[in-house]
Amino acid sequence: MKIGYPCINETLDCSSSRTFRLASYSEERLVETVEQNLACLRRILEYNVQHGLLFFRLTSDLVPFASHAVNQYNWQEHFKMTFRRLGSYIKSNNMRISMHPDQFVVLNSPKEETVRNSIAELVYQGTVLDLMGLDTTAKLQIHGGGAYGDKPAAIQRFAEVYHTMLPDAVKARLCVENDDRTYTLQDCLELHTLTGMPVVFDNLHHECVNNGEPMREAVQMAAATWDAEKDGILMMDYSSQAPGERKGKHVQHIEEQLFHDFMAETQGLDMDIMLEIKDKEESALKALEVAKALNRLKV
Repeated sequence: MKIGYPCINETLDCSSSRTFRLASYSEERLVETVEQNLACLRRILEYNVQHGLLFFRLTSDLVPFASHAVNQYNWQEHFKMTFRRLGSYIKSNNMRISMHPDQFVVLNSPKEETVRNSIAELVYQGTVLDLMGLDTTAKLQIHGGGAYGDKPAAIQRFAEVYHTMLPDAVKARLCVENDDRTYTLQDCLELHTLTGMPVVFDNLHHECVNNGEPMREAVQMAAATWDAEKDGILMMDYSSQAPGERKGKHVQHIEEQLFHDFMAETQGLDMDIMLEIKDKEESALKALEVAKALNRLKV
């Protein structure tokens, strides 16, 4: 088991997701920004290794406007060696990496332009992982999309786009996550049947909308969709409900007893856990201690 957090380190004085306004775009501005982002990413990775946080989600903003038509610069070639060195560091420290495109990536949209833009974004993010030389256990995590008044048709449309429009390099990394409103674990399992994509399990989303599966059983069902050799072990997102907030809103700080209970409930099941909790590495470090106390980590 590896434990981590997404994108932003609150302790360090840098960000790997610097960007700028589209109106300010220039190749010089792009190169300068990406240099800063990748330098900060290295610092974040080093912090994580030092503290035993071996699962990390890269920001979608490493290369601003990478999937936008305005960006015609060959950033892949320019930063090839930097990406390769980052990948070597990741691999030598046995880290697991993922990316999670923003909500505008919707493969089953009825709008062709949205689908085209979604694919372009997935190609960009997959290229980042490819340039790092990471194997296909480094994943691109997306949601099922919309239901558009006919969820069975939307699921079929997703599968059609997957099979007919996605490059093989993207399909090799793609996985789908249950969400908190529309796509339950069962819906994602149907997408797995249609496409072969593994299912990322989100415990808070499962608490928000489900088909009655107990938590341990739900984790097992998601885990069964992962091929250990090509996909790695189950990736899951963990959070808990923010008190007094809208359903599905992530808590600010980890509730250690709740995490302990989840760890105890899933004892014996192997997974890598991404903590979607607002204070990032602070909660991840606490989660690490809980997991160690329950002998869930190899130390």
